[in-house]
Amino acid sequence: MINIWPAIDLINATSVRLTEGKYDSEEKMTRSAEDSVVFYDKFDCVDRIHIVDLIGAKQQTSIEQDYIKQLRSLTNKPMEVGGGIRSYETIKAYFADGIDYCIIGTKGIQDTEWLAKMSHQYPYKLYLSVDAYQREIKINGWEQDAHLDLFDLVQQIESLPLGGIIYTDISKDGRMAGPNFEITAQLVKATQKPVIASGGIRHQQDLEQLEKFGVHAAIVGKAAHNPAFWEGLS
Repeated sequence: MINIWPAIDLINATSVRLTEGKYDSEEKMTRSAEDSVVFYDKFDCVDRIHIVDLIGAKQQTSIEQDYIKQLRSLTNKPMEVGGGIRSYETIKAYFADGIDYCIIGTKGIQDTEWLAKMSHQYPYKLYLSVDAYQREIKINGWEQDAHLDLFDLVQQIESLPLGGIIYTDISKDGRMAGPNFEITAQLVKATQKPVIASGGIRHQQDLEQLEKFGVHAAIVGKAAHNPAFWEGLS
């Protein structure tokens, strides 16, 4: 089975989900962030927990760092954090808090020289998160167009010592309609880096399909709150 990285998206220390990245679509999850960490900790197939500071992403600075430090204390599983990470100081602080991996989005996409410097400072500890409508990349909490093609960006960063590339098709995210299999499969072929699929994953059949493409891991959001998703998994 493909590696499962359940997602906990935070707004004001509350676990929420957005649909298509729209902040006015905020939906509070039935399970709190703390309860989610404890629940996911029980599964061997979960080899990492994925945390996103949604307001941090929008405001371009880390907002939930103190709360995330509390979540870190609830599990021994590796934890990665994204949202508003725009500086060396923020990366350093998260690692000091025991976070295992940091997810770089807008800053790394807009400033690949900075991304190169950071990735050499922390080799294979940083992941580049690329959020796009199909191939057209969005930045700053999905609210602005980067005027950059997904595959052009991948070529630019191919030589960097990143842990992998997280690809989210925003049009699929939160809709429970399945991930973008076609572009995700193309991305696996276009890079030597591990590809992590995100957005729209519904059930174990989606995971099986992604695994066939050679996808390294799947970030599961809304579906992870559905008990049926976990049936048969250990």
